[in-house]
Amino acid sequence: MLMIYIIGFVVSLGLAFGLTPLVKRFAIKMGVVDVPNARKVHTRVMPRMGGLGIYLSFVIGLFAILPFIPDEYLTSHNMDFIWAFLVGGTMIVVMGALDDKFDLSAKLKLLIQIAAACVVVFGFDIKIEFVNFPFSSYASVETWMSVPFTILWIVGVTNAINLIDGLDGLAAGVSAIAIGTITVMAFIMGNEVTAVLCLLLLGSILGFLYFNFHPAKIFMGDSGSLFLGFSLAMLSLLGFKQVAIVSFLTPLILIGVPLSDTMFAIVRRWMQKKPIFSADKGHLHHCLRELGFSHRQTVLIIYGIAAFFGVLAIIQSSAALYNANWVTFVVICIMVFFLQIGAEVIGLIDKTKRPVLSFLGRLRAKPSTERGSK
Repeated sequence: MLMIYIIGFVVSLGLAFGLTPLVKRFAIKMGVVDVPNARKVHTRVMPRMGGLGIYLSFVIGLFAILPFIPDEYLTSHNMDFIWAFLVGGTMIVVMGALDDKFDLSAKLKLLIQIAAACVVVFGFDIKIEFVNFPFSSYASVETWMSVPFTILWIVGVTNAINLIDGLDGLAAGVSAIAIGTITVMAFIMGNEVTAVLCLLLLGSILGFLYFNFHPAKIFMGDSGSLFLGFSLAMLSLLGFKQVAIVSFLTPLILIGVPLSDTMFAIVRRWMQKKPIFSADKGHLHHCLRELGFSHRQTVLIIYGIAAFFGVLAIIQSSAALYNANWVTFVVICIMVFFLQIGAEVIGLIDKTKRPVLSFLGRLRAKPSTERGSK
């Protein structure tokens, strides 16, 4: 399988490197461009729909490598999963491409995403059947719960990457780190099919990232961000399905950057008495730019945060294999502490209210005061 892994990665990487310029020309010819406005960082008209390059590289690479995968790995369930991935992913990419061109309504996009999730669940019988919650053994999920839970998971994670697609190379790089993390976890758990799919997708993302990193020559658009979100949802779902001892916490850590950014945005808007779904410039990348970091520095910092979450996810999933619940507790504590500290330093919630930093400041000041009084 080692050569299949290597060839699959190299083939998809090469395809993305070759197809992305063609997609760029197609986007310009079709008038699928992103025009600057007050909320956007770029200052010139940019072609989008770059997600087509990622999708085509992944699909072509998959069909090229599939005949060489040994039959013992291509079980009926794995093949059902692959076809569910392809059919649902195609629906998402087509919708995203149309949205890049015509700006579809949010309701229509949500309906199509739900339809794609329903195809996965009802068309191919792919759903969450058991979950290992932190501090407990894994438990089966009743059908009446597993169906809506799976649909909610797919739709929710599909939109996660779209929320951070605000700087050149940001969404692609964070997705690559998350996919790379799942690849490592797949190798640890001996899940060969997941590893193949991850490496194909990773190669496609990195090939595209060459043209998307600052200064970008093309944007991925919704066709890319939604497809990558859908891919993350599906690949983590395959882990749920095949490996009973994958903690429910692990896939949440994988999408820690967009998930935490969304949570802080909700809290921020609630505190400011603004509509929860209103747009603002208080997201992580906006705040880092306001602190004086350059475009590239901001992206690299968020890459580092995503890698930190990736390491925590690997530690958590490895600990779950041995029911080491104390590790889960430590991971949760570390994650919550650094999330809160980071949010206060950057100003994700409020520029002035920093309760934990203020408390730590008082603790540091107290010994100094006591020494001075003596």
